Amino acid sequence: MVTAIDTSVLLDVLLDDAQHVSASIAALHLAAAQCPLIISEVALAEMVPVLPRGETDRFLNDWNLRFVPATQPVATLAGEMFRTFLQRGGKRGRVVPDFLIAAHAQLLADRLLARDRGYYRDYFSQLTVWDPSKPVDTREAESS
Repeated sequence: MVTAIDTSVLLDVLLDDAQHVSASIAALHLAAAQCPLIISEVALAEMVPVLPRGETDRFLNDWNLRFVPATQPVATLAGEMFRTFLQRGGKRGRVVPDFLIAAHAQLLADRLLARDRGYYRDYFSQLTVWDPSKPVDTREAESS
C-alpha cells in the first residue's frame, strides 16, 4: 500500500493550523507506520513557499515523504476530470492543481490523505480518500 499526501494535510503541519494540526499529524504518523508516503510535484510546489529556504529536503526526510512525479496518464486523467467539472458548470481556476493531486493519487498510490471538500470523491470515485478531520476507526484507516 502507498499513501499520497495532499497539500492540505502538509499545510496543517507546517502552519500549525489550530483546528487541524493534531488530526493531520496523527494521520500522517499512522499512514507512515502502515506504508510508504508519496508527494506529487503539485503538493510539493504548494508547500515550498511556507518552508524556510533550503528546508524542503529536510521536511520530506523528516516525514519520510518520497517525491514521485506525475506521468502522462496522470495529467490526462486530471484533464478528463477537469473537463467533467467544467461541463457541470464549474469555473476555471485554482482547482486544476487539486485534480492533478487526485489523479496522481488514484494512479500512483492506493489512497489519498486529504481534507476532502467533496470533489475528490465526486470526480475520482475510484480513489480512496482518508480525511484526517473526520473521525476514523484505526481498523478502517488500515484497510482503506
